[in-house]
Amino acid sequence: MSHPPAVKPRRKILVIRYRFIGDTLLSVPFLRNLRAAYPDARIDMLVAPNSGEVLRDCPYIDELLWFDTTRKHRYENRAERPQSFWHYVNLLRKRHYDTAFVLKRSFSSAALAFLAGIPERIGFNTEGRGWLLTRAVPYRKHDHEVDSFLSLLEAANIPVLDSHLESWWSDAETSKAEQVLADIKAADPSAKRHVVVHLTSSNIAKQWPSDHARHLVEWLLTRKDCHVHCLGAPSDGPLYEALKANVLSAYRKRVHIHCGQFSLLESMAFLKQMNLVVGVDSGTLHMAAATGVPVVALFGPMNALKWGPPNSRIVQRSLACRPCDLAKPCRHDFACMKDLQPEAVIETIRIYAGFA
Repeated sequence: MSHPPAVKPRRKILVIRYRFIGDTLLSVPFLRNLRAAYPDARIDMLVAPNSGEVLRDCPYIDELLWFDTTRKHRYENRAERPQSFWHYVNLLRKRHYDTAFVLKRSFSSAALAFLAGIPERIGFNTEGRGWLLTRAVPYRKHDHEVDSFLSLLEAANIPVLDSHLESWWSDAETSKAEQVLADIKAADPSAKRHVVVHLTSSNIAKQWPSDHARHLVEWLLTRKDCHVHCLGAPSDGPLYEALKANVLSAYRKRVHIHCGQFSLLESMAFLKQMNLVVGVDSGTLHMAAATGVPVVALFGPMNALKWGPPNSRIVQRSLACRPCDLAKPCRHDFACMKDLQPEAVIETIRIYAGFA
């Protein structure tokens, strides 16, 4: 008597990369290549509240799991109560994953996969956690973070076919962004271009002096006939209100502050409609890069070769002390940002974005 062939169980893969909008978006090429290698696998991803929303419609993931143990970062605030670390250990253990790719470099993220009993655990050999992994991969500090993530696939003998960013949002989110912009255009149809100027960061050391920002914004308003848009959390609003109050009064109506007006995905839909996004090292610039809009990024303490938005133009100062990656206290009063002159930014915009 013949028997039907045994049905091979569906492979179950967990990807761990929670916290920070930019880092979350930079995982997209990893996810796309992983899905290409395992088209029939179940691929779930552990992400942080709010920042993980940028992957809500990612076609390479079956389910987003929300990792919510702390409210350390300002954009993680939400109504639900945070859970304990052990809550997630038990949750993952019940799901019986075969493999975990630990893209996050913390000790706790590797411990989570280990304690959840996931048999195959592939991640970076950082923070003394190599013994928690079944395959500990050297972290390439000077490679772009996209390439660092892809190195985990290479270590698992998974082919890497491409490395470009992608982004997704709904028709409703597009409609809201388009309506906001349409209302602005209707009120003042004479302006030629729409530009986002983003000046806030999760670390104040990455921010640009307000006088430099005003110089740039006034050039965009008076010389390039632009509307200038400012996105961010409600807490970012006062900085942009102060900027608006200091530009020439005749042009203030063309400075539009949208802080708190959009969700993350609505923000991405809005960024897609811009002629240019210019600003400091932040998640917003990675969001813009993922939409394909031209990006000019202002970099100071961080390594732009590693953290720069892909396909952007970087403006930075050549200083012996940089990039320091904020590894130690600055002894130069953050000259890398304070002495980054608006003229250098303007010249880059002229050449790269065609604002001649």
